[in-house]
Amino acid sequence: MAAVIDGKAISAKVKSEVRQETEALKAKGISIGLAVVIVGDNPASRVYVNNKKKACAEVGFESFEYALPEETTQEELLALVDKLNKDDTVNGILVQLPLPKQIDEKAVINAILPEKDVDAFHPVNVGKIMIGDFAFLPCTPAGVMELIASTGVEISGKECVVIGRSNIVGKPMAMLLLHKNGTVTICHSKTKNLAEVCSRADILVAAVGRANFVTPDMVKEGAVVIDVGMNRLENGKLCGDVDYAACFEKAGYITPVPGGVGPMTIAMLMKNTLTSAKIKNSIAL
Repeated sequence: MAAVIDGKAISAKVKSEVRQETEALKAKGISIGLAVVIVGDNPASRVYVNNKKKACAEVGFESFEYALPEETTQEELLALVDKLNKDDTVNGILVQLPLPKQIDEKAVINAILPEKDVDAFHPVNVGKIMIGDFAFLPCTPAGVMELIASTGVEISGKECVVIGRSNIVGKPMAMLLLHKNGTVTICHSKTKNLAEVCSRADILVAAVGRANFVTPDMVKEGAVVIDVGMNRLENGKLCGDVDYAACFEKAGYITPVPGGVGPMTIAMLMKNTLTSAKIKNSIAL
């Protein structure tokens, strides 16, 4: 029977550590600010932005929200990013995705200064993750690494399988496991014998965006199962990519949805913003 990995408790610990460091910096006259930009009124994006503002208040950051109308042009958004790049009170810039169709997401991500790119989406930061010389990690994969660490299971030498190859989760997740000496397989929609490949994993990370996709035949006895998925069923209930109830008996450790990876993503965003402030002020990481 699986031990449940409590993302709420672990994220609270990360935020508490960030708060302590933030208070120490404030005592030296250094304040930390995160700018969050939302374009349009996507309800899910609004929830995420509100959660980020709440987390800023918890850890003692200044939070700057820029809510722009749906019809905002790319030029207007890029002008705002440029202004925030030059603003010394802003350590991190986060442009909430998705953006309206008239705006090129890639152009916006590329416009954010790499040292203020606390989502770690800029090509410079992506490249640094590839070579293992990074200051920031994408928030969700970084949170997953904390969750795995909490189990005490050593990644080195283990078979690790990541289901999903997105730029935001799947690819960086594989790199972080590789940097910890895991033997990593990335699976996707074209993978043959998917269940067989997954069932070899000592550590299985599901980030495919399909409700209850991972079934017990895909889980190795005693494996660490991390569920990055966040899907809404027809009855309105949230569920992950892993059939939690069915896989619970077989896994050694498992994350619930909600309450697993979700809280960690925002906690790691706070940690990245703190890192940005420390780099700017030449404080050792």
